[in-house]
Amino acid sequence: MTEHRRSQRKRAHHAIQVSNALTGQQIGHIGNLSIDGMLMISSRQLPEDALFQFAFQLPSAATGQMHALEIGMHEQWSEAANVPGQFWSGFRIIDIAPEDYNILYDWVTSPGGQFD
Repeated sequence: MTEHRRSQRKRAHHAIQVSNALTGQQIGHIGNLSIDGMLMISSRQLPEDALFQFAFQLPSAATGQMHALEIGMHEQWSEAANVPGQFWSGFRIIDIAPEDYNILYDWVTSPGGQFD
């Protein structure tokens, strides 16, 4: 199968929890990330075509410390996962601070976990 994605994506090998940045409510966890978007796994279906402000943490390549990112995202698609009670949702990044972009870029392009 030929991959038609614009950007390299990287699988999360441990649970990276995602929360609503405005309410603090836990939404789900990251399946994979790219510099353009994210696949999230959640226990409920999210509204279609909705805008979200998500927060999660990634390690900084420069310091090794965890860095809190806050990113504006637009829901692109959602479907039931193979596991009952779980949903997959795809998001496109629509707003990200330059520092957060740099942390995200470094994480996505670091060795390990990339898809072909």
